[in-house]
Amino acid sequence: MSIAVNVLIGIIALLHLYFLWFEMFAWTTRGPKIFRSFPKELFEPTKALAANQGLYNGFLVAGLVWSFFIENPTWKFNISLFFLGCVAIAGIFGALTASKKIFFVQALPALIAIVLLHF
Repeated sequence: MSIAVNVLIGIIALLHLYFLWFEMFAWTTRGPKIFRSFPKELFEPTKALAANQGLYNGFLVAGLVWSFFIENPTWKFNISLFFLGCVAIAGIFGALTASKKIFFVQALPALIAIVLLHF
C-alpha cells in the first residue's frame, strides 16, 4: 500500500479519535462552542447519545489503526477498504441528515483514500 494511502488513513483515524474524545468527554463543555445553532439546554440531555456516537467513532479508529499492523497485502487491502467504506457511508449519511459540511470533513477524505487504495 502506498505511503499516501497510509498517511491519509492515519489522518482519518486521528480525526475520528478527535470525534471520539469530543463526543464522549467534551460534549457538554466544548459542544456549545462548536455547535452554536444547537440549543445549549440540549447538550446535557443528549450527552449519552453523543457518547454512543463517540464509541462508534472509536471502533472506526480501531479498524483503521488495525490496518497498519496487517502484513498480508490482501487482508490489509480488504480491512482498509471496509473501514474506509464505513467512514464514507457515515459521512454521506451525516451530510444528508445533519450538515453538508460532514461530507467534506468525513466522507471525502475516506473516498479519496478508497480511490488511492485501488492504485
